[in-house]
Amino acid sequence: MNKTTFWNNPWYLTITAAIFLSLAFPPVNLAILQIPAFIFLFRIALISNSTREMILYSYPCFVLWNLFTTYWLMMADLAAGVAAILANAVLMLIPLWFARKLFLSKLNPILVAFLAASLWVSYEFLHHNWDLAWPWLTLGNAWSNLTGAIQYISVTGVWGISFWVVFTSALAYQYIRTQSKYVLKSTLLVFFAFPLFSVLAMISSVSEEGEPVEVVIVQPNSDSYSRYGGMDSLDELLSKLLRMSGQASTGDTDLIIWPENAVDTSLTLENGFTKRIQDSLKVWNTDLITGTGFLNYYETGNKPFLTRRAADGRNFNVYNAAFHIQPRERTQYYGKGKLVPVVERFPFLNFLHSLDVYEWINWANLAGYGLGTEAKLFNINGGKTPALICYDSVFPSWVNQFVRNDADFITIITNDGWWGDTSGHSQHFAYARLRAIEHRKWIARSANNGISGIISPDGKVQHQTEYWTEDAFSFTIYRNDKKTFYTAYGDWLAYLLLISSVFGLGFLSYTSRVESMDKNL
Repeated sequence: MNKTTFWNNPWYLTITAAIFLSLAFPPVNLAILQIPAFIFLFRIALISNSTREMILYSYPCFVLWNLFTTYWLMMADLAAGVAAILANAVLMLIPLWFARKLFLSKLNPILVAFLAASLWVSYEFLHHNWDLAWPWLTLGNAWSNLTGAIQYISVTGVWGISFWVVFTSALAYQYIRTQSKYVLKSTLLVFFAFPLFSVLAMISSVSEEGEPVEVVIVQPNSDSYSRYGGMDSLDELLSKLLRMSGQASTGDTDLIIWPENAVDTSLTLENGFTKRIQDSLKVWNTDLITGTGFLNYYETGNKPFLTRRAADGRNFNVYNAAFHIQPRERTQYYGKGKLVPVVERFPFLNFLHSLDVYEWINWANLAGYGLGTEAKLFNINGGKTPALICYDSVFPSWVNQFVRNDADFITIITNDGWWGDTSGHSQHFAYARLRAIEHRKWIARSANNGISGIISPDGKVQHQTEYWTEDAFSFTIYRNDKKTFYTAYGDWLAYLLLISSVFGLGFLSYTSRVESMDKNL
């Protein structure tokens, strides 16, 4: 193919960019392809004669990227999966449209590149923080298995990777446009600086191991689409879970971890099933974290904004929850705080309810799961851990709240069996490695069908199970009460880039008006 033809043909560019962006993500792990992909996207934006043309050429790229990388969404719900892919691709057009405006301006080429990168990270950050949040295709996630190159996220969070990718791409494209040696030097400086930061972060990282915590991870391989995980009764399911736990436990086990909705029903805190579990925990002298549905009944004066009403008149909500069951203490719970839009919770619920002044719709019944709002920690033999449930673990800002509240290690429980043997479960496991590096914490992960495993504070996988197998194993991890820069200051980079974007776009608008006035004069 002639290079000139390729460089000037938007269809060649859009298809190639889509393939590169898809190959960047696990399980392929060719994350470096994000840089040429964004160069091609910027090229598409600039050779388009109008916004309509830019959308015509770039929207198919974003749809294909979403489809090739997250096709597994359609395994759980075809209509919802297709809608998510098409809608997410629309949102990606917004930062590219702003980038087009910047590239067409007369601003300094390096400033344009910086603002283009700031805009993309701002889009990702805002997309993490609304009712239609979808953080899966955050650019930094693609680098989750390339841990040697991203150790600096203990300072920047995952946003540092996304910024580096787009800033490098934008600078490279500016060099292609201008052939400026100054821009070339800036491109090379940025490209090599961030990996260098990674090396320095690893060298300066102090590997201090605190008190050991022996965990038992149980992977029951239950059937996600059958009641009681494919067993005949909840009693039979509990017998299986307890048998697997007992076989893997030792006399020194501090914590047993079962996956999301391992106890496949909805329970109150005090019930016969948790008492049965407690009987075994007394014998083993250990604690248990398990996923289950939680029926939370409220007193009249102590209920949230929206609740369902039981037949006996009591107000209640159902939560996708984690129970911390102890041998001799009252069971504690955590309600999942990041719920999958539409699938787990109806988006913009409070706003829509406020518009329904005549209460024509029963919004409480439409809501789905109750929304957890508190970053609760469970006390485990003198240490503290959250029980992040599935989608929770993909939100760096949410995880940061738990660790800032003094979590010593991170527990993740999930059920990735909804997606079958697709890329979804390997991507989800890989993304947990980012959380380990950001906070320099050990991670213990229990997944219903896999992948379960142990991740050390440098993001390395110390143990992992095979997918779609029944397994249980014991492993010793370590508590760590040290806080990284990212733990202490959270999304400082994302906020800084968001502010930069606002001021940058304001300055661009001002200069455009001045130029227009000068032309009229």
